Amino acid sequence: MSGAEKKTRRNGKAACALLLATSVFALLRPAQAYAQVTELRGEVSESAILDDQQRKTRQLSLASAQEQTAQAGATSQSTAPTPAYQPASPGAVQDDDTAPATGSIFDPPEATDDPFADTPVPPPRPSSATQGAADQDEAAETRAAETQAAATTATMDDEDTAETDQDPINSRAVTIDSADRQPLDPGAERVEAIEGRNRRAEDDPFAATGIKLGSFVIRPTLEQGLRASSNADSSSEGKPALLSETTLRFNAKSDWRENSAVVDGYGTFLKTISGDEVEEARGRVDGTLNVDFDNDLRAIARLGYEAAPESASSPVVIEGTVEQPVRQTIDGSLAVEKDAGKMRFALTGAVEHDIYGDARLSTGGTLSQKDRDSTLYTATLRTGYEISPAITPFTEIEIGRRVYDLRVDSNGFERSSTRLGVRAGAELDLGEKLAGEFSAGWLREAIDDDRLQAISGATVNADLRWSPQRGTTIGLTGQTIVEGTTTANESGTILYSGRLTGEREIRANLTGNAALGVDWRDYIGSDGHDLMLSAEAGLTWWLNRYAGLTTRARTEKQISNLEGRDYTAHSIFVGVTLQP
Repeated sequence: MSGAEKKTRRNGKAACALLLATSVFALLRPAQAYAQVTELRGEVSESAILDDQQRKTRQLSLASAQEQTAQAGATSQSTAPTPAYQPASPGAVQDDDTAPATGSIFDPPEATDDPFADTPVPPPRPSSATQGAADQDEAAETRAAETQAAATTATMDDEDTAETDQDPINSRAVTIDSADRQPLDPGAERVEAIEGRNRRAEDDPFAATGIKLGSFVIRPTLEQGLRASSNADSSSEGKPALLSETTLRFNAKSDWRENSAVVDGYGTFLKTISGDEVEEARGRVDGTLNVDFDNDLRAIARLGYEAAPESASSPVVIEGTVEQPVRQTIDGSLAVEKDAGKMRFALTGAVEHDIYGDARLSTGGTLSQKDRDSTLYTATLRTGYEISPAITPFTEIEIGRRVYDLRVDSNGFERSSTRLGVRAGAELDLGEKLAGEFSAGWLREAIDDDRLQAISGATVNADLRWSPQRGTTIGLTGQTIVEGTTTANESGTILYSGRLTGEREIRANLTGNAALGVDWRDYIGSDGHDLMLSAEAGLTWWLNRYAGLTTRARTEKQISNLEGRDYTAHSIFVGVTLQP
């Protein structure tokens, strides 16, 4: 190997060693990570990310706008018409529209419809100098448009850069409780709870809520107390006594969508605690069903039952009895009403059956009262005309038949009779202010036995409710009743009964009521008569919606021109009323 080759190999080894040392030195030198940044690191807030996205969106929108502007400029440049040649010297070229024909050979050919005419010679091409001037003008306009677009782009870039500089870049995220540490608004007020908001006051906050049973809402009321009376059995020989009185009342109403049903009832039980021995139970229940048909046709059905001992003031006097017989009454009716324009028609059929129990005698035996049992059948036709929605006058005609279970009573008289009556009155409907009806007429019952005089007389009936002001209700009721008898040689009596009642809501939890009553009984076939007067007043103080204290005072007096029928009774009741 020659000396030159050895020298060349040594130089190559030295170069390799130098490259290797340089590579090792570069690897050992500390360097930053590829993704490392020198700024403060931390969580990136959502606001910074949102600002960065908005900035990029604006940049993309700006680039798109610039591209559309450039395309529009190119399109306008390509579609712009070539400017017409304008000579340097005015008048060098004559206007084609206004220059008249001179007959020269240089005039343009005239338009003609001849298909064989020669093709007109095209105008001469512009010179190269003229074409060059037009190209220079077009280039100048293009450069001006590009300069204006560039200036607009620069302005938008400056605005975007300014907004970008103001946006935080990779700012540190806020702490978790930073929102809770913000100062409160000194003008903010505490919001009231839902329970504290103003609620609409109830019309009757102490009214019974009732019990839901199927499709009916039942509102029962229990009244328990003591009654002190100066005449326990309301008789001419009555004695004072202290009695326990329990009364259960109930009302049930349906919640049907179209038709309706109502059931009302009460039951009272009296038991002597001290004094004159009295044990009495009485009660009544009534049900009403209203059904509406098409074409203004309605049906109303009623059914009732009552059981009570006969009053000591009854016109039938039974000698030597310990207690009065129990009278049971079953009654029902069905009415069909029809409206035809302003005319009102109603047809009602009714049945009433009276059953009398045996009377207990002081000697220890009983006396049957079966000859007093009877059934009354009646049919009533009413015709009315609506003068206004508030007043509807009407007339009624009634026919009926009273049939006794025994054709001949114990005294040998046939008591069955035929009934005929006429009435005229008016219905009132002024809403809650005044509603009801009243009528007057004549009634006659002709008894089958010719030895007995027919029962006849004037009739008065009324059922009115008047509310002079909110919380006050005045009621007026009146009826005329024909009472039969089994007393020998007597036909019976006509009883006129009237009641005036008032109820006042003194306070939300204090209710007052009062009643005045007048009864007049006329004995047919004799000059006998009875006058009964009564008055009552009471208060109920509700402790809450479910319980209240009740007290009332009552007085009644009967005056008669017949011997042994006068009596006076006073009583006071104090008790508790409960309702669910």
